[in-house]
Amino acid sequence: MTNRLQGKRVAVIGAGSVGPGWGNGKAAAALFAREGAQVLCVDRNPDAARETAQIITDEGGTAFAFAGDMTDPDSARAMAQAAQDHMGGLDVLHFNIGISTPGGIETTAFTDWQKVFAVNLDAAFHCTQAALPLLADGGGAIVYISSLAGESNGPYRYVGYEASKAALQRLSKSVAIEYAARGVRANCILPGMIDTPHAASFIGPDVDAQELARARAAKVPMKRQGTAWDVAEAALFLASDAAGFITGVDLRVDGGMGTQFGSPA
Repeated sequence: MTNRLQGKRVAVIGAGSVGPGWGNGKAAAALFAREGAQVLCVDRNPDAARETAQIITDEGGTAFAFAGDMTDPDSARAMAQAAQDHMGGLDVLHFNIGISTPGGIETTAFTDWQKVFAVNLDAAFHCTQAALPLLADGGGAIVYISSLAGESNGPYRYVGYEASKAALQRLSKSVAIEYAARGVRANCILPGMIDTPHAASFIGPDVDAQELARARAAKVPMKRQGTAWDVAEAALFLASDAAGFITGVDLRVDGGMGTQFGSPA
């Protein structure tokens, strides 16, 4: 490890995993800690938050678990207060929660649309509002996990997911411009086909896992799915001082898939 986040205080929103293995948030939390950060592991599932925090402490790092529903602004404010109480402040906010319901514009119920936007966008708004006073004290970074689906039509129909992720990218740019003079950077990561427990659970829970993996890998120009560690490494870069002059960008982590679908450069 190169201590790229030495001395940094990080809150990872969505640090747990919905199943065995490494999700994007869980991998990011572990990698941030391995690179020297203190990490507040935030998840709506208390057991998942504690599991990730325990992995970090077992490796000799410093981590704290916080359970809360970030669609509730009071919980988001409590998260920021926990960062202050446990770590003395906050240098990086890593927003990594998201849900999806299948369906196009005609088949998606408005209640499902609202639920997706509450998690994918409203929670980002609440967490950002709560964290900015801490970040703006000395500069800092926000890394949002969006999706390639926010800018390209992919092989699945998830209109609420697509629209909410596109809006998340727009939120990131608004924050980037508003807070640039105060030293706060905001950037988005756009994962493509990533092999995570969450992806497997909502795309193909009844499909053979190996066949699903082969089918997804075949859609990627690099002929493999990405891993949670691919996404975590990109997040680490954007969170670190190495990206100190980078703000308002959308970074694809997709094996070339976005180019294949003709999305803008």
